[in-house]
Amino acid sequence: MGDEVSGLGEMAAALAEGRVTSRELTERALARIAAAQPSLNALRIVRAEAALAEAGAADLRLARGERLPLLGVPLAVKDDMDVAGEPTAFGCAGAFPPKPADGEAVRRLRAAGAVVVGKTQTPELGQWPFTEGPAFGDTRNPWDTAYTPGGSSGGSAAAVAAGLVPAALGSDGAGSVRIPAAWTHLVGIKPQRGRISTWPEPEAFHGLTVNGVLARTVGDAALLLDAASGPAPGDLHRPAPVSAVEAAGRPPGRLRIALSFGTAFTATSGKSPDPVVRAAVERLAGRLEALGHEVVPEDPRYGPIGLTFAPRATAGVRELAQRAPDPSLLDPRTHGAARTGRLLGGGALRVSRWAEGALRRRVGELFGRFDVVLTPTTATGPLRIGALAGLGALATDRAMIAACPYAWTWNVLGWPGISVPAGFTPQGLPLGAQLLGPADSEPRLLSLAAQLEAAEGWAAHWPPGAAAR
Repeated sequence: MGDEVSGLGEMAAALAEGRVTSRELTERALARIAAAQPSLNALRIVRAEAALAEAGAADLRLARGERLPLLGVPLAVKDDMDVAGEPTAFGCAGAFPPKPADGEAVRRLRAAGAVVVGKTQTPELGQWPFTEGPAFGDTRNPWDTAYTPGGSSGGSAAAVAAGLVPAALGSDGAGSVRIPAAWTHLVGIKPQRGRISTWPEPEAFHGLTVNGVLARTVGDAALLLDAASGPAPGDLHRPAPVSAVEAAGRPPGRLRIALSFGTAFTATSGKSPDPVVRAAVERLAGRLEALGHEVVPEDPRYGPIGLTFAPRATAGVRELAQRAPDPSLLDPRTHGAARTGRLLGGGALRVSRWAEGALRRRVGELFGRFDVVLTPTTATGPLRIGALAGLGALATDRAMIAACPYAWTWNVLGWPGISVPAGFTPQGLPLGAQLLGPADSEPRLLSLAAQLEAAEGWAAHWPPGAAAR
């Protein structure tokens, strides 16, 4: 088997046509994971025995003529998602008990026939745009192992970028799917809040965090998004269904696109984007113009959106930190965030939720004049491993905002965004750009991203030494 079955859709088709078995694909994935683990450290849990059993069952179903969208395809999920029989440590140290049942997103993947080979690394409670911690070590970027793949879905990004699995689930509370997608040359989709269930949580981090997908192509990302989407009965957010695969297969029409390099104000506001990032996004804007779209410089009116983020984020950290089996093992920055969450968890949290509607109207005014917003995904290229290690809470926040000021606003609003590859730094490290839209605009964003992918050909580029190239 060669690279003709390296993609998610390609694997699903090859399995359905009998050109390969699920056991072969799963054995290959497990071998690649084992070989890459010392250098990349992408997975927290590898379910070798269970995955091979699931693959064998999938092969029997395929032999009987059963067909499902992902039947027999090996995938990975982030370690903030429950997988029956496995702990959900969410980047923390300590002995977490195994979960009795799959979370809804994982249940839906299994219902689509997927084989879950393991759970991917994430920093403690998903707080940072790097994937490092005393509980598991450093997760490294396949493009250059001296650098982080980003976070907090860094393990999922590293696994997909290196070709260990064709796609993976992640989660995004302030850019945690889009940032690692940008820094590993992937497509990362943060869907509309509630598109992919967060159950057994009715919502995650007071609505900031959503589950999303990482893949090498728009088509593969759309396929995984459709398979994972749909509500659980107890979900607080239940958007109307969309067909991501159908949207990715049709042209977007001529769009009016706002090109934005402005950022929302925060107490630790960051700097302008690195010139190499600005140049990469401006080049992509030129490509969009060449495809027939109108691109106009314009910034969203973010207003006081920054004041509403911290109460929700820190209250979420506090609630999750209380579940740790040994709180003494948590990072000092986590304890600091939890203390802030206790202080802001009453009136400030209620006001921040109440303000969301007004902020949507304020920012959404732009979509009366534009169809899509194009921004950098991050203000810099990937950070070096250890760049934020040992910093205090305020210094970490400042460094995060400086590197990643563009993604978190859309988490406050609950709207969809897609990070797509935008090129490389002079050192060969990946950069990304965001396509952002209003509520339920995934179909338009996917159509545009697919058109851009066809013109850019980014899927042809692999990290040096990638397993599936």
